[in-house]
Amino acid sequence: MSCLLSFGHGFSAQALVPLLDGWRVIGTSRTIGKRVQEGVESAFFPGCNMGPYLDDATHLLISAGPDEVGDPVLRELREEIAKREFEWVGYLSTTGVYGDHQGDWVDEYTPLTPSTRRGQLRVAAEAEWQAMDLPLHIFRLAGIYGPGRGPFSKVREGTARRIIKHAQVFSRIHVDDIAQVLAASIAQPNAGSVYNLCDDDPAPPQDVIGHAAELLGLPLPEAVGYEMAELTPMARSFYAENKRVRNDRIKDELGVVLKFPDYRLGLQSLLDLEVS
Repeated sequence: MSCLLSFGHGFSAQALVPLLDGWRVIGTSRTIGKRVQEGVESAFFPGCNMGPYLDDATHLLISAGPDEVGDPVLRELREEIAKREFEWVGYLSTTGVYGDHQGDWVDEYTPLTPSTRRGQLRVAAEAEWQAMDLPLHIFRLAGIYGPGRGPFSKVREGTARRIIKHAQVFSRIHVDDIAQVLAASIAQPNAGSVYNLCDDDPAPPQDVIGHAAELLGLPLPEAVGYEMAELTPMARSFYAENKRVRNDRIKDELGVVLKFPDYRLGLQSLLDLEVS
């Protein structure tokens, strides 16, 4: 039986599980006894003996992010992982590794020049995994949205704002499209590959908020200039980088046809789910 061991089994990994028909899936959690997902075995990590799970795993998926001292999975399990063989290893990274390109396009061959600390830690973590002798596939994710993660709740609550920064755009990816890319890679592995995961339509963030309000039939949220906006340090770090991300490789190499090639289709699907 194929067996996926998923470290940091969160939003994106959970979307993959329904596509793994007949698989055994083990997902890690930092909370003892926490059920990570229906039909998925839970493993407490770090803390429990992962040896038996690694023995059974044919595939690894790493969603756990790095910290100031490196990748948490390799910190605990580098030697254990190195002495086993896997059919496929996937590492979920971020398009933040490319840094700021003032709105220009980037692809998988663009040099990594992160301008935020989070991006720098991701570059270091990617390098840690690449240094291992593994059938590694790196997936650089744009801004993730999906069921339960979208702008509708803030628009309904009246707390949404349209933050305006001249020429700023973001790339996005619906979680269902992340899942289908991962499944396609598992089906046709190409060790050493790097893939950008994003839709076809990099767009200003205020346009997305405005469209969400339009779909809900609610007033357009207030427009606030970036310099005047009160933002958390993390939110402000997102605006520090401006780029358009190309996704040709997931289409050309993996044959992926995006379910949600732009945010309009993606937001409509989320609204349809609410009323279905």
